[in-house]
Amino acid sequence: MQLSVCVKYKKIPALLKNPTLILMQPGKRVLTISGSTRQQSANLNLLKAISILFDSDFEFTFFNGLSLLPHFNPDDDNENPPLNVVAFRKMIREAEAVLICTPEYAMGLPGTLKNALDWTVSSSDFSQKPVAVITASTSGEKAHASLIGTLNVIEAVTNKDIQLLIPFIKSKVSSSNIITDETTLQEVKNLMNNFSRLLHAPAAEKLN
Repeated sequence: MQLSVCVKYKKIPALLKNPTLILMQPGKRVLTISGSTRQQSANLNLLKAISILFDSDFEFTFFNGLSLLPHFNPDDDNENPPLNVVAFRKMIREAEAVLICTPEYAMGLPGTLKNALDWTVSSSDFSQKPVAVITASTSGEKAHASLIGTLNVIEAVTNKDIQLLIPFIKSKVSSSNIITDETTLQEVKNLMNNFSRLLHAPAAEKLN
């Protein structure tokens, strides 16, 4: 894939005050979730870089409403959950796969990301859903293990071929959405190629 590909980001109407960016491209529908709520985070820059590199393979939808989801409360997780939760669950269901890219905060998973995942436990939105995982932080081992553990509990389909830990991410991706480190670039390409193969595999193979 060439970095010279021109990708235009188009804002679509806000859904319940939950802004989303979508790239109108052919290919498998992938919902991307950044574990950082910062507007210019390294994780979001990395996701945008991936969307440019793989624009012909996937249709990427960027979910950026983590901070708009209410704190998880089992009492509210009933037949009438909060509207932003309903919208979030719908986006997961409509996607053919999910790509999560997250930093590590205080030796663990960011609270807003874990909160979002907690809202999907009872609804089983991630069950049998292919999920690629990138933990990109200064270190990241604890958050990486925590996220994979949570995904296993909620029965997402993931494996080591579509999981990547990138330490010292701020020195490896630019604010203009370019992966500047050659080793990291190759690792990301390998992950996304593996992801594509998984998504095009027969259903039975995805569960192995």
